[in-house]
Amino acid sequence: MLSPSDILFRIYSGFLGKAIGVRLGAPVEPTIWTYERIRDTYGEITGYLRDFTNFAADDDTNGPVYFIRAMRDYQLRPTPREVAKTWLNYAAEDHGMYWWGGYGRSTEHTAYLNLRAGIEAPRSGSIAQNGAAIAEQIGGQIFIDSWGWVNPGNPQRAAEMSATAASVAHDGEGLNGARFVAAMIAAAFEAKSVDALFESGLAVIPANSTYAAVVNAVLAQRKAAPGDWRACRDMLARDWGYDRYPGVCHIIPNAGVLALAIAYGEGDLCRTVEIATMCGWDTDCNAGNAGAVIGTFQGVTDGWDKYRKPINDMLVTSGVTGALNIVDIPSFARELTTLALQLDGREAPAEWVLDMTRRGVRFDFALPGSTHGFRTAGTNQLELGWSDIETVGGTKGALEILIDRFERGHSGNVFWKPFYRRADFDDERYRPMFSPLVAAGQTVAFDVRLEPWEGDGHLRVVPYVRRTMSKTIEEVGAWTQPEAGAWTSVSFVVPDADGEAVDEIGLRIEYFGRLKFLGKLHLANFEVSGPGRTRIDPANEVEEWEAVSRFTWNRGYWRLEDGRITGLTASDADIWTGHLYARDLTMHADIHPEAGASHLLTLRAQGTGRFYAVGFENGKAVILKEDFGTTVLAETDFAVEHGRSYALEATVEGDAIRFAVDGKPLLEARDDSFAYGQCGIRMGAPGRISVGVIEIEERS
Repeated sequence: MLSPSDILFRIYSGFLGKAIGVRLGAPVEPTIWTYERIRDTYGEITGYLRDFTNFAADDDTNGPVYFIRAMRDYQLRPTPREVAKTWLNYAAEDHGMYWWGGYGRSTEHTAYLNLRAGIEAPRSGSIAQNGAAIAEQIGGQIFIDSWGWVNPGNPQRAAEMSATAASVAHDGEGLNGARFVAAMIAAAFEAKSVDALFESGLAVIPANSTYAAVVNAVLAQRKAAPGDWRACRDMLARDWGYDRYPGVCHIIPNAGVLALAIAYGEGDLCRTVEIATMCGWDTDCNAGNAGAVIGTFQGVTDGWDKYRKPINDMLVTSGVTGALNIVDIPSFARELTTLALQLDGREAPAEWVLDMTRRGVRFDFALPGSTHGFRTAGTNQLELGWSDIETVGGTKGALEILIDRFERGHSGNVFWKPFYRRADFDDERYRPMFSPLVAAGQTVAFDVRLEPWEGDGHLRVVPYVRRTMSKTIEEVGAWTQPEAGAWTSVSFVVPDADGEAVDEIGLRIEYFGRLKFLGKLHLANFEVSGPGRTRIDPANEVEEWEAVSRFTWNRGYWRLEDGRITGLTASDADIWTGHLYARDLTMHADIHPEAGASHLLTLRAQGTGRFYAVGFENGKAVILKEDFGTTVLAETDFAVEHGRSYALEATVEGDAIRFAVDGKPLLEARDDSFAYGQCGIRMGAPGRISVGVIEIEERS
């Protein structure tokens, strides 16, 4: 039986492989980049084709991060309808998550609109509803990696669960692709050869399927010409090419490339994703899937470094829950490992279970080479690595900071980013949106240990935070000299920062000795914990990502006007901020109902379809519960005046929900459906709203 640490390592490796493949293949996606153009421009690809300050979101990683949440929100073996609710709950309509290419053209867009129209899964993705051309596009396999990872060593169950999940939008060969890839990933935890992976994948799909036929054609070609992957690619173009299959990106030609890359990559991640990219067609999807399979199979090695280091243990996604859109890969791997153990009826480590809904972060650096997204600034004489050094409490693993020949007066920063802005990205892929992971009042704690090699020991450090808008760096606490050879604990409370979000938390390192300093500083057991407080003055925010900084959004038109947030919609519309795992809190907001009959604050929002709301609706003050259907928990008549300012106060505490207007308590209700969630502004019907200062005070 695989141990929890073995499962965690394989999932971590597989997710890194997925991220590497997507990042490598993305710059040469079709249709402009053809196989021939890639070959003639780049020849043999042996490294990333483009540098990114930060790689923006991609549908290939959005799906594995978000759709698996059906296991958390519903049950460990979710039904098609429950996975469909997960699609609706976490996707913002017409932006982010996946390709919004139009009804009848984009498979995912078609399924989404079917679900919105009341056509339930699996009908929403069926050939009977949409036709084979839509149902058999590539999405059947590119979003399902996580269903393989939560089934380590169980390819049959992985195939069944992936087909259930994929049926929301796919059918026919699309489901075969889901079953094949998930089974290969599940088998990769224990398989001894690449051929064994193929056996597991082919065992869960019909032998007479087109999907099986193209895979077998690749395997036959490899047997005939084992060292010539380009001859195999020529065979695919001749016998299985795009010209033979309808739609924008059919699964069958790309299944051929996926099989080719895995077969000819011979179990090496780097070579596998390179071949997948050089093959053309849907490069990021195929390299991503192949990377997930072989990453899980091979496990992280030093040979991955040229691809792994730029990933830096993090990626971003573009769902509606902004705090989930900053993905720490080790933490996500730990989450999937916990689900895998629970699915098998095994007990997960208690700390891992707590991490699933932690209001904050916990970085233990336990996985080999893990960095948890830390980076440097201010000098090129700081270099980050990893060490298996024993830390406080007897655990092993720390961020290793090489300080290379600092002279007197030299300084630099090592930090982690809990928030991103549009300017942090080079591209606009799938439009990510963010809410800060950290708020004022939370406690940051970590341990440091100095290992001096040369110099006279006069190295000092101080914690700091950086304010997002002004870029002001604020030192928190006093400068200290870490003791050589011993662990020193550091902790501080995140300051208010004059209402600005914080986008860096880290250490400033400075040397003031007379001799050149060479040595290492280790950082371990990094945690952010406790309730926070947030103050958002719209006058200090900016418009970006088609809405307002610090907010994610779904539908409507959200802008800044005269120092206030204005929202306009012809349907329902929402913006959200704060942390997904915030619990008991009070939210204050200054609102002007300008038009329409629905002007609300949302609490414990867990997506577009699950939240509490308080405010004004249809001539009443209300407390509502939304869970893919509206329940009125409390209401009273209230005559709303358009254009007037109202000070709204909403409180959630345990199962109690309270609503006050202009300091006067109006309503109270009790419900225990949602234990945590973000805060936001909502219009549940056509209308217009203006919002001033928003304050959120968390208590737990």
